[in-house]
Amino acid sequence: MTNTLGVAVVGAGYWGPNLARNFQYSRHWRLETICDLDTERASALAARLGGTAVTPSLDEVLADPSIDAIAIATPARTHWAIAMAAIAAGKHVVVEKPLADSSERAQAMVAAARDAGVVLMTDHTYCYTPAVLKMRELIEAGDLGDILYIDSVRINLGIVQPDVDVFWDLAPHDLSIMDFLLPGGLQPLSVTAVGADPLGTGKSCVGHLSMTLPNGAIGHAHVNWLSPTKIRQMVIGGSKRTVVWDDLNPQQRVSVYDRGVDLATQALDHVERNSTLISYRLGDTWAPALQEREALDAMVEDFAEAIRTGSRPRTDGHAGLRVLSVLEAARESLAARGDTVMTFGAQGRAEQSREPVAS
Repeated sequence: MTNTLGVAVVGAGYWGPNLARNFQYSRHWRLETICDLDTERASALAARLGGTAVTPSLDEVLADPSIDAIAIATPARTHWAIAMAAIAAGKHVVVEKPLADSSERAQAMVAAARDAGVVLMTDHTYCYTPAVLKMRELIEAGDLGDILYIDSVRINLGIVQPDVDVFWDLAPHDLSIMDFLLPGGLQPLSVTAVGADPLGTGKSCVGHLSMTLPNGAIGHAHVNWLSPTKIRQMVIGGSKRTVVWDDLNPQQRVSVYDRGVDLATQALDHVERNSTLISYRLGDTWAPALQEREALDAMVEDFAEAIRTGSRPRTDGHAGLRVLSVLEAARESLAARGDTVMTFGAQGRAEQSREPVAS
């Protein structure tokens, strides 16, 4: 196709092959190059995809005029340097989570992309799944009412990562979903984190992260590398309805419950709300139909659309920055043995708008 965009995937390790496959088979893209210091690994990936150029040199990729964008799938500590070099070369950039290893570096990436007029996107893959898109649709339509709480569980018998704790490994998935679903993005007023290291690894292997959200709502994420059972679940409670997402139930990933607790709306003068009558609402439960599509396919299409039209991608650099701000607040809370960290000022520095970017 003559109107396709050229892309290079930097990193052929764990996540790079997934990105490369989706770029290769997208009608919007041409996979021009796979870049990895391990050329043998990169060549094996290229062969599986029908053949494409392989190079260990990032400079070679950035100097190639046929390459419009790069996808970064390398360790988090390298994201900033690679992205900044790509932006300086006029390339559009998508980065696997987390956007960077610090919010300061993420802010620099967002500013550099804005000044260069290129797209910077965070690969928060779950935000492109049909289930999460349906939940956002329900929230935007007002079907849930006001959000009262979000409770997520992401536990399994996982790999203890050598460079990050369980919060930085698993929580970005749930935080990115919350950021995508909440109107205006994830802007907690405070963050509290409690972790445990029963294996003596020097990092939290089990953790609970709690956030106070605007309008009195609360958000919570439970992450765990040590659970013998695998659970991927999120409950979003609203004033009208509650939605439950179970990612491990392909027959019914999303369920909507018209059940809840109502306080009497007509209280007598000087009667406290906590003494008013409580009624329980027991309505229907239903499962919306979901049109299945691979999330990464939708992500690479959104990336192309943002480049061509100047629209803001669903998970832009600001989304990555908001998630990083929460992770850093959690790290600070852990260091202070579970003290609450106020985060409103840090969140306020990030641009929260989801309005389209002017072309």
